[in-house]
Amino acid sequence: MSRFEALLDAFFYRPDEDVSGLLDFAAGSDGLAQPLLEEEPVEYLAFRLESECYAVPILAVREICKVPLLTEIPRAEPQLLGVMNLRGELLPVYDVKLRLRLADAPPVVAGPDAGLPPRAARILVLKTEDGPAGVWVDSVAGVVRLKPSMVELSPAGLRGDRDCVAGLGRKGSQLYILLDPEQALAP
Repeated sequence: MSRFEALLDAFFYRPDEDVSGLLDFAAGSDGLAQPLLEEEPVEYLAFRLESECYAVPILAVREICKVPLLTEIPRAEPQLLGVMNLRGELLPVYDVKLRLRLADAPPVVAGPDAGLPPRAARILVLKTEDGPAGVWVDSVAGVVRLKPSMVELSPAGLRGDRDCVAGLGRKGSQLYILLDPEQALAP
């Protein structure tokens, strides 16, 4: 037997060897080897702010409504546009464009100087720990289903004021900036 044949013989298992541990490992019984699972997509509601496409988990959305008459709140924080009456329930309405640095100042959409809202603008009523709250969006794009493999964690450069960005989702050529609703509405 040549040296090469001896190495090959040592490398491959022989029928008289006990390989039960290897067979268990290959079968995944030790918990290390996981069988490939079908990825379950997560649904997000996609919407536009300025020219960018954003999305929030659909489970965080209570409803979508046309922009109603907003009541101005004097001396309120800049991102609070006002409050709206939704079937007898008063809800705060926020502008997340300021937090995302898409705008320098909030639009005047409440009070005596307010104009008519753009036709495509909507209010997303989101479920939060503090109760429902409205978010002004330029338009709603629809529901998108993203598999976990299509979602990347938020890049390190988006920390700070844009810490409400939870990640980036890609479907085809479309990029979705995924928002954390709690962080987006946090003071």
